[in-house]
Amino acid sequence: MSNQFTLNDSYKHKGLRRKLVQKVKEKGIYNDAVLNAIETVPRHFFLDSAFHELAYEDQAMQIGSGQTISQPFTVAYQTQVLDIVEGDKVLEIGLGSGYQACILLELGAVVYSIERIEPLFERTKALLSKLGYQANLFLGDGTIGLEQHAPFDKIIVTAAAPEIPDNLLNQLAIGGIMVIPVGGRENQIMYKVCRTSEKDYSKQALDGFRFVPLIGKKGWKR
Repeated sequence: MSNQFTLNDSYKHKGLRRKLVQKVKEKGIYNDAVLNAIETVPRHFFLDSAFHELAYEDQAMQIGSGQTISQPFTVAYQTQVLDIVEGDKVLEIGLGSGYQACILLELGAVVYSIERIEPLFERTKALLSKLGYQANLFLGDGTIGLEQHAPFDKIIVTAAAPEIPDNLLNQLAIGGIMVIPVGGRENQIMYKVCRTSEKDYSKQALDGFRFVPLIGKKGWKR
């Protein structure tokens, strides 16, 4: 990707974000804090300048390295399922462009995020710093999680897993929530997982989605 952004958030961009909020609201996003975060974070900052005209369409887009920025509805959907409370310690598996992390930060979460692709990690780390967002960023295999920083109040997985990794379940705090797409490489079901006790979890199947595969020791091999 070329130098992908200038920090110019115009009235036009803000107007397009307001329209985007209406689109995701019509699709079922009702959490006011989530909607406010979608309206606040300039999505075009996270895309190559060639895609700026499409930044506020409700669609996923390529960000390089075979990865995508999820469509805004998907970002809002996963965030709404997490039911973020200010101060929540959140583990994000798949930093990607950094857009989802910034939505979580706008909600007052303390974010720990892992990215396996080094060029993408370095680019996003620099971008978040330039934007003034402070998150705890790690380069590595997201399927392993961050046991040294566990437990987490919430865990969000932004790539498709063949099954729910046990080690991520173990890093979820009692009373915590995980949202994760599970299934094949083409289509997945979003799951909400709640840890109800030391050994017990409840799992709720939600809606169908399409994500890039979760690559790693506890995910897809390639």
